[in-house]
Amino acid sequence: MNSEAQLAAVLGHEIGDVVGRHGAEHLAKQNLGSSLVNAVGIVSSGGNDGGQGAATIAGAVNRLVDLRYGRKDESESDRLGLQFMTQAGYSPVGILQVMKILAAAGRGSRQPEFLTSHPDPGNRFDTLNALINKTYPNGVPKTLDEGRDRFAQYVRISAS
Repeated sequence: MNSEAQLAAVLGHEIGDVVGRHGAEHLAKQNLGSSLVNAVGIVSSGGNDGGQGAATIAGAVNRLVDLRYGRKDESESDRLGLQFMTQAGYSPVGILQVMKILAAAGRGSRQPEFLTSHPDPGNRFDTLNALINKTYPNGVPKTLDEGRDRFAQYVRISAS
């Protein structure tokens, strides 16, 4: 990172996870899903494999459903992070820069989006960019700051 706006984007996103109660919801969904997988295994235990096949399929479905909710939560946290950072006076350009950093960091090693808990950074960039353009149809106000100079100053001070 090289600006306060980028840091504000990351912190805003993480605060969005807390505000959205994503951790608590995720844990509750995992527990429910595990219970359903166990129930399927018990109900179908009369077969030749003792219900293992049905439980395996139910487990795979549960994981895919869990990933879908994870991506939905991450998208909500992106939107909340954007809102929080701009309310704090930071330019929304910072969150777009963070998405570019994430895309570059994952280039070549990224799994298909449907197998991950986070939306693809390129898709997140596009979604956030559209939201920024809708929110600021006349361009980002000059009053929203990236904080590059202050950030560089803090980094220099902490490095010495």
